[in-house]
Amino acid sequence: MPWENKGGGGPWGGGSGGGGNGGGNGGGPWGRGGGGGPSGPTPPDIEDLIRKSQDKIKDIMPGGGGINGPVVGVIAALVLAVWFVVGGFYRVESNQEGVELVFGKWVNSTGPGLNWNWPYPIGSVQTPGVTNITQTDIGFARTSRGGTTAQKRDIPEESLMLTGDQNIIDIDMSVQWRIGNAGDYLFNIRDPDQTVKKSAESALREIIGQTDIQPALTEARQDVEAQTKTLLQDILNDYQAGIEITVVQLQEVQAPSAVTDAFDDVARALQDLNRSRNEADKYRNDVLPRARGEAQKMIQGAQAYKEQLENEAEGEAQRFLSVYEAYKQNPEVTKRRMYLETIQGVLSQTDKVIMDGSSTGAIPYLPLNELRGNRVLGN
Repeated sequence: MPWENKGGGGPWGGGSGGGGNGGGNGGGPWGRGGGGGPSGPTPPDIEDLIRKSQDKIKDIMPGGGGINGPVVGVIAALVLAVWFVVGGFYRVESNQEGVELVFGKWVNSTGPGLNWNWPYPIGSVQTPGVTNITQTDIGFARTSRGGTTAQKRDIPEESLMLTGDQNIIDIDMSVQWRIGNAGDYLFNIRDPDQTVKKSAESALREIIGQTDIQPALTEARQDVEAQTKTLLQDILNDYQAGIEITVVQLQEVQAPSAVTDAFDDVARALQDLNRSRNEADKYRNDVLPRARGEAQKMIQGAQAYKEQLENEAEGEAQRFLSVYEAYKQNPEVTKRRMYLETIQGVLSQTDKVIMDGSSTGAIPYLPLNELRGNRVLGN
């Protein structure tokens, strides 16, 4: 062995006769020099270790021989088959979508369940949650103080916008979204939160820029939300972001604090306007029906009077024509009858005394004044 001393000294020891370290017999690297002192620890036998390892391998292998080429091939094939089959299976949960990659390239998307893809390092799988709802705020940031209810901090550079009638409005908005296409979501956009935030702010500014301030503050909130959601989804679809917008909700819509008092005055004036308008509508709804009823009554009365006059005129004309026809047949009789009818009509309404013309001597003595109230008929 290379550590044995032959002829007095090894590579670390000295020679005989007082040479080396301390004289006497030479010592190895773990021993101490000296003529009769104790020897050091025995060094490991490397050749023995190698020989024992070879024996163990021979006992494991069939026939007790060394590892030959065919055996190594069979073992490698088995290991490769296990790696290929077992290592490629993966599970996708019900709230996830599987995105299969081969050499880093997106090749397929899979649904929930047990699926297979090329094992690592050839392939890999990402499984982002597609049912999780994420909220992005525009115009404000949510903060918390000591675990209490979340507070909001206004961000003027996001919330202040110009309306269609050149006024400034302060709007806070929240957007809720989820992953619609996992592959597009993972590989087409770098920062999904900022992409949604900037796109939502841009869409809201465009819609508010086409809306006057008064409708935006009052009755047009739902229209603004719907139009903003549609425009935001179109923008993200153009980006192929793989994001689906679920809810767009305006949080606070108000005038800037510097002009709040002026807008309050305007709001109160509009309330007065609406009240006066409602009162005017009430008065109109009361007066107009009655006026229409009176007008219809007058029209119907005039129509009836017209028909009455027309009927009387037609009757008089028919009567005149009938008298004329009778007159043509016998003029004298007709004249006499008309004369008598006229005298009858005149004298029927007057007081009169009729006396026989033969009573000539009695006229001065009759009390005619007393007889005026009675009608006396004589032959």
